[in-house]
Amino acid sequence: MKNRRVFREQIIKLLQAADFPALQDLAGREQGVGEILLQFLYDPHDLLHWRALEGLGHLAGAHPEQVRKLISRLLWLLNEDSGSFGWGAAAALGEIGRHRLAVVQEIIPMFCGLLEEEFSRAPMLWGIGRLAEVNPGQLNEVLPRIVTFLTSTNPQVRALTAWVLGKAGYGAVAGDLQALLSDERPVAIYDRGEMRHLTVAQVAREALASLEGRETRKFS
Repeated sequence: MKNRRVFREQIIKLLQAADFPALQDLAGREQGVGEILLQFLYDPHDLLHWRALEGLGHLAGAHPEQVRKLISRLLWLLNEDSGSFGWGAAAALGEIGRHRLAVVQEIIPMFCGLLEEEFSRAPMLWGIGRLAEVNPGQLNEVLPRIVTFLTSTNPQVRALTAWVLGKAGYGAVAGDLQALLSDERPVAIYDRGEMRHLTVAQVAREALASLEGRETRKFS
């Protein structure tokens, strides 16, 4: 193992450049990449937080055995005693599932419980959106339960819910999304590799466009 500080700085540079193939290569040569990525999950205002989430997903895609070892740590961060410190852990579960579904498939039913907790609701919604974009069929039980969040008093939650349902192609909520088109509250969502500063209305509009541009899914 190389010097820990140098190793960490190397990972930071790769995250800043969004060079995930190089990060995967590094993880193939050196142990401990995933553990360092976890260190950046505590501050959602920092771009490195979001890049580290993506990095965990790419790490799961290339080296799933390394990420499986981290799942218990992520779940510990979400438990009752440590939850306030685990903001990014819920988001990480969805991002990991996006790249390697088998790593989190057995714990997807837990997502509903995480949505009920206020501290983990927004990050879990983000993680669900990332997973829904590529594996919406794995969320048949989860997606119907989040529709109620379109009327949340928290604009970030309203926006993330609209974003998720658009990613998932959940066409049953088109009317509910229409109701958000006059909601000009500002929000921020990490999407397409960058932090996007939008309004709830803009997110709802994009979700509606996504629904109109693809075959929507039907859920019981």
